[in-house]
Amino acid sequence: MKRLIVLFSFFFLLILNVKAAEVVEYSESAILIETTTGKVLYEKEADVERAPASMTKIMSMILIMDAVKNGNLTLEDNVIISENASSMGGSQVYLNTGETYKVKELLKSIAIASANDAVVAMSEKVGGTTENFVTMMNNKCKEIGCTHTNFVNPHGLDAEGHYSSARDMALMGTYLVENYPEILEYTSIYEDYLQRPDGSNTWLVNTNKLVRFYADVDGLKTGFTSTAGYCLTSTAKKNNMRLVGVVMGVDSPDNRTSDTVKMLNYGFNTYKLSTIFEKSKVIDEVRVEKGKKDSVKIVLMDNATELLNINDKSKKYTINISIDKILAPVKIGDKVGDAEILDNEGNIITTIGITVKDNVLKANLWDYFKRNIEIALSGKKIIKN
Repeated sequence: MKRLIVLFSFFFLLILNVKAAEVVEYSESAILIETTTGKVLYEKEADVERAPASMTKIMSMILIMDAVKNGNLTLEDNVIISENASSMGGSQVYLNTGETYKVKELLKSIAIASANDAVVAMSEKVGGTTENFVTMMNNKCKEIGCTHTNFVNPHGLDAEGHYSSARDMALMGTYLVENYPEILEYTSIYEDYLQRPDGSNTWLVNTNKLVRFYADVDGLKTGFTSTAGYCLTSTAKKNNMRLVGVVMGVDSPDNRTSDTVKMLNYGFNTYKLSTIFEKSKVIDEVRVEKGKKDSVKIVLMDNATELLNINDKSKKYTINISIDKILAPVKIGDKVGDAEILDNEGNIITTIGITVKDNVLKANLWDYFKRNIEIALSGKKIIKN
């Protein structure tokens, strides 16, 4: 009997391993991440360093969007095409030296057509030189936690020392869609036109065919070189859950699509994102020192969520809060502490920042006078500030 149990257990584990192995069939490396929690749903050789081809442009787009956010660039800014940019090979939109384009037009060309000439032009605009831009790329990689990436160009053409991993590309993809969801307005376009200075148009067709044929896919970036094989960092959102998947080292575009679809289907069919507490939920009321009000309600700065198996039932949760000393003035959005969300077994599910529900101005002498009069009339001890 004991032997039968052991054999059955071995057989059961074997089935599970086969099921996991079948999520992707053709990719040498792959990973699937849920973006809100950052949890890995599936991975295969995810830390192996490989040529990322044009998926490199995800980091280039991050830096472009960073520049816009920081006020160093606007989408309406003009970019003059250099000889260096116009001479790029590979995927391109055939920009000519001396032509002028808006940032938004070049960004569209990068996101849809994977244009090497457009990304080099933008690297010069943002970084001053392509070399400076590449330094910025590698610094940003370290900032977001990439440990198996080194870029030597902004476009992804094969070069010695230019590599990344499936996990790192997923981190970059997640960073881009979480911090700059507006980029999806570009990456979700299947076809469009680049209007040229002479009035003619260049047809742009998305290299990521899934944005047309898979209903929930709205990005993110394909790649192909002879060294890298076929690659794709994809993203899709369904039932309020966003996934980012990466496949690398695939032998054909059809197999790249096949593995990506299998992986996304696996994620959506196996997991669900459960909202535990809504953003801005009032969780307590605490004292404010030297404020026009004695106390203020505190709320979560973001939704508290948990990734569950799709068949799991909702759990009961509790909140442990840690509040800093709140000194007026304090405004909505200022972090004043943290909330630990625990399940019914005491496990920490997530930690969310806490802010105030209302702005609290600093009290003046008249506020203190009125408050002390009220306290005196009530018979309580007068406040001294």
